[in-house]
Amino acid sequence: MKKKLELDVDFIGGGPTPTKEEFLAISEYIKAAKAKQKLKKQRRVTHSKPNSKKQPA
Repeated sequence: MKKKLELDVDFIGGGPTPTKEEFLAISEYIKAAKAKQKLKKQRRVTHSKPNSKKQPA
């Protein structure tokens, strides 16, 4: 039987508020991750092979 894992959800954060520079760094990271994901998705679409059959000569 598995033992249930209980999390202490009453304690969230507790550290100092992030600085403006830290917020900007987080924002840039999220933007870069979204751009990377979008590029990866576009590559999947453009590199997919068309469903063509060879025609006799």
